[in-house]
Amino acid sequence: MSETGKALSTGWRMALTAANAAADPAALESLSDLLDAPVPGTVAGALERAGRFDRTAPEPLDHLDAWYVLDLAGEAPGEAMLHFEGLATITEIWWNGALVLASDSMFVRHALPVTLTGNDRLFLCFRALKPHLEKRAARARWRPQMITPQGLRLVRTTLLGRMPGWCPEVHATGPWRPVRLTRPTPAMASDIRLSARLHENGKGQLEIGFTLDSARAPVVECAGVAVEAIPNSDRSFSASLTIPGVEAWWPHTHGGPVLHDISLVVDGVRQNLGRTGFRRIEIDRGSDGRDFALVVNGTKIFCRGAVWTNADIVDLPGTRERYEPLLRLAADANMNMLRIGGTMAYETPEFFALCDELGILVWHDFQFANFDYPANDPAFVANVQTEVSQFLDATAASPSLAVLCGGSEIDQQAAMLGLPETAWAGPLTLDILPALVAAHRPDVPYVENSPSGGAMPFSPNTGVTHYYGVGAYCRALDDARRAEVRFAAESLAFANVPEQETLDAHLPVPAVHDPRWKARVPRDRGASWDFEDVRDHYLGLLYEEDPARLRREDPSRYLDLSRAAVAEVMEATFAEWRRERSTCNGALVWTYQDLLPGAGWGIVDATGLPKSAWHALRRAFRPVQVTLSDEGTNGLDVHVRNDSARKHQLTLELACLRHGRQTVVSGKREMALAPHSSTTLPATDLFGAFFDTTYAFRFGPPAHDITVGRLVDGEGRTVAEAFHFPRGRAKAMSPAMLSAELRQDAENWVLDLSTDRFVQSVAIEAEGFLAGDSWFHLAPGRIKSIRLSPRVGTDTAAKPQGTVRGIGAETVISF
Repeated sequence: MSETGKALSTGWRMALTAANAAADPAALESLSDLLDAPVPGTVAGALERAGRFDRTAPEPLDHLDAWYVLDLAGEAPGEAMLHFEGLATITEIWWNGALVLASDSMFVRHALPVTLTGNDRLFLCFRALKPHLEKRAARARWRPQMITPQGLRLVRTTLLGRMPGWCPEVHATGPWRPVRLTRPTPAMASDIRLSARLHENGKGQLEIGFTLDSARAPVVECAGVAVEAIPNSDRSFSASLTIPGVEAWWPHTHGGPVLHDISLVVDGVRQNLGRTGFRRIEIDRGSDGRDFALVVNGTKIFCRGAVWTNADIVDLPGTRERYEPLLRLAADANMNMLRIGGTMAYETPEFFALCDELGILVWHDFQFANFDYPANDPAFVANVQTEVSQFLDATAASPSLAVLCGGSEIDQQAAMLGLPETAWAGPLTLDILPALVAAHRPDVPYVENSPSGGAMPFSPNTGVTHYYGVGAYCRALDDARRAEVRFAAESLAFANVPEQETLDAHLPVPAVHDPRWKARVPRDRGASWDFEDVRDHYLGLLYEEDPARLRREDPSRYLDLSRAAVAEVMEATFAEWRRERSTCNGALVWTYQDLLPGAGWGIVDATGLPKSAWHALRRAFRPVQVTLSDEGTNGLDVHVRNDSARKHQLTLELACLRHGRQTVVSGKREMALAPHSSTTLPATDLFGAFFDTTYAFRFGPPAHDITVGRLVDGEGRTVAEAFHFPRGRAKAMSPAMLSAELRQDAENWVLDLSTDRFVQSVAIEAEGFLAGDSWFHLAPGRIKSIRLSPRVGTDTAAKPQGTVRGIGAETVISF
């Protein structure tokens, strides 16, 4: 018997009481203050919709009980099953006045058999968490500073909202995942278990198990192969399909994310069992054991992307509708990996389905971070085993799940507090979690902790690191090379300023000077600086400006240089890491999206609008890419990559400009770029003679200010560009005249831009539209065409209006 049913998403009401004020539902009869409550949803979300909660100044919820009630009048009598996909966190389930189930984990799903009478009532009581956070337990070996309170290590709940300075302190409570009612239905498969592999010989292997009421063996079909399922005991069946030459699943930067439908044919009736992809993922530690690289289908992948936070800090949504705009932006930015850190929450099958379709690899930490967890407590371990098994089984068919990790900064926290290595290690990440991975997802590599490896867990030159040398520690840009980063699961955190459209709508206050602005700027708890100070450091370094004076005297220019600075640092750092001879095999930026509008870590703001950093990373992550590196007296090196699965025939052009417009020396070369290849050549190979491109020899005054590298296809279109400033960005600014012309083609609107001199950090603003590129450098002599796409909610027939400006440009252009 399989199950069909419906989501119990409407008709819920919610009431708040003091902790333990109501022992059972009968004590609530006198309550009249009942709010409509969406399910799935949270208490904070229900209060916000009623105008009783402000996410920008959240009230604590840990000291309150929340009661949810649903009347199921009119349901046909009979046997049924209630499914609870996620209850946060200490929860009682009451059915027709009787307590039938209790849960103490936000991450565990429950299935509850019930008998429907046609007039039933369901209560969910979410007990106050505060008393549980105050319970005493065995003494921890260390106490992290960034998470409060310390009792969270004993409770299986998200750490989102529990990190002062990192995110708004919104406490997660309520039925945050769906509640469903199902009834047994014959002739439909249930309890479906899938496992897909890709062998080195190119054959796909699909193992499937399911339960079915059938007298005849059904047939399983996938990718043109069909086999008859083998009956086992108790209505269960299994099938094994070997698929020769199956089309493999790839991250979208390196190939096609091909998915295959899986069907079950029973007595001539076809049922869809889902779909999967076939891929092989391994970790290459190098000949010395110090490396860390992801190898997909036998090809080493440079992983690039960001650390995911959440689609909404209040609602904690898990639906395709809420994920899709954000995940499509990630794919559009040429990201091929997102990481869910141990301070977040387990993501849903809908999240993974989108990543499967879009070709985005997922690094998923189990939900542990910083704490010394009680891994010797049997009840704690039992909860962990259930939550992990359920998560892995729910995502068993997803090829996008690429790395499973024991948690975030557990080892680092202990090491930074001066504890010996014997204190870092423990059974949770060394024994319990890897055993569960081996049992449920043996196709996914396991990493003990992030970071891990090296003399210290956080040493960047071995294994996995969280690299903030460039960034929080204000190191020079060349530290990205000197640190010998192998794989950065976190990196490049800045207080990224949103576009003015978002600031005007959601934070119309003086930047930096207003406490409401500063409240949105992330900081490490206890530190004397915040991430705006970090951004200001690089603004001064790149543009030779005093940020404190600039923001007082010219706040608009200060914000533009702030946006430009983080974009330049990110693009320059990834150019370094993607060199052919770089030690780095991948890096993820901290973080993908903001949780409130403001200068947060996110490269996408809380409204879903990309910031300058998103545009910079979109360029830095191009599968077909050219970059330039200053090698001092060795000259300027040109690095060309082709990550894609097809050959590209391109022309490499290189030109050195004086005063932003006069070509001093130039050269070009035809290049046939093989799939998954890279090459490096010195600039002099293109010029045919010596030229001091890096201004290292200094034989007299500098001959040029900017070097422009460009890859051009056979139709004259620019595929990728790169720039080098031999004397720095500040000395390469010239007064420039921008020109902009808006036109419409068969797809939509295009903005054609040109300039008489080189202009830095050209920004396009068009409310309601997303520019295909922004915060880019524009060289003279060519027209750069930028597509303007309507954002969600914008009339597709609307004509864009906006402005174009550049740092150093003489005027702002309107269109």
